[in-house]
Amino acid sequence: MTVCLRRIANLPNGFDGLRADAEADGFRHMRRLAAEFETTREMFHAVLAAFITGGLAGIGGITDEPQPTSAPTWRMRRLYVHRGFRRRGVARAIAAALLAEAANNVRMVTVHAGNDSAARFWEAIGFEQASCKAWTHQTTVFPATSGNSSKPISRLPNGRIRPNS
Repeated sequence: MTVCLRRIANLPNGFDGLRADAEADGFRHMRRLAAEFETTREMFHAVLAAFITGGLAGIGGITDEPQPTSAPTWRMRRLYVHRGFRRRGVARAIAAALLAEAANNVRMVTVHAGNDSAARFWEAIGFEQASCKAWTHQTTVFPATSGNSSKPISRLPNGRIRPNS
């Protein structure tokens, strides 16, 4: 099973099914993504769709952090994986690709984890909890500096640096 990521400029085939799955799962952010694509598509630096065997498995985007920050900061948002494709690395693949995009442009990426499961996911991939902020988690990203790797590296809460995969 291979996760194929594509940068998209329009909502992909299968999006209605993904949105229906999200709503059945209690999430409305796919509806919000559809509205944003209609009205303010330019707010996104990147939106990636993940496909497995041709079917839309998940989607996620990255924008400027909407809250004031001391340095340019981006926010990862609208990340959702269809329940039928979970636990297959789809969310990690989308997040890693979006972090790579951010690493060439900013040093900080934020997220707003909507529930405990999302918080555990973000922490598992190197984000740390943020206190007294408009976001719940953040990570520092750096452009890759060795060899020809295009993978960014992020700083773990304990200060160690590790490549994102």
